[in-house]
Amino acid sequence: MKPEPPPEAPAAGALTHFDTRGQAHMVDVAGKEATHRTARAAGLIRMQPATFALVAGGHAKKGDVLGVARIAAIQAAKRTADLVPLCHPLPLTRVAVEFTLDAARSEVHCTAQVETLGRTGVEMEALTAVQIGLLTVYDMCKAVDRGMVMEGIRVLEKRGGKSGDWAAPPA
Repeated sequence: MKPEPPPEAPAAGALTHFDTRGQAHMVDVAGKEATHRTARAAGLIRMQPATFALVAGGHAKKGDVLGVARIAAIQAAKRTADLVPLCHPLPLTRVAVEFTLDAARSEVHCTAQVETLGRTGVEMEALTAVQIGLLTVYDMCKAVDRGMVMEGIRVLEKRGGKSGDWAAPPA
């Protein structure tokens, strides 16, 4: 049996995590310049007003919901390559997570900004931070409200790298 030739690089505009034979692979970033890269992502979790009051007042049975969720989000950004199979492990230089409360809508909003000096962007790390931050809020409050809904999780902006800066259109 003759060995197969090495896979070719994907065509321009193609999905970069697949070679020309359609096989998944980790993108080669060796030829890219290491630059300062940032990404900001956001999302929210909607809950019952009584649940929101527990979170906002710091009276949840399991403790400081937003404090624990912030640490979980930061840890998640650092572990993204362990969770998403084709992500590159990156040396993060900054992870900032902010929660804001919207009492009128009983929503907790999460925003994460992630930075690195590297050869690939940090959008996945920012998205992972938001997802896990909100998931931690759910975990800590599920005993009183199993109907919470996470939504609107998205990249708001990214900066740096060969493709340049990008910002989501206004919502």
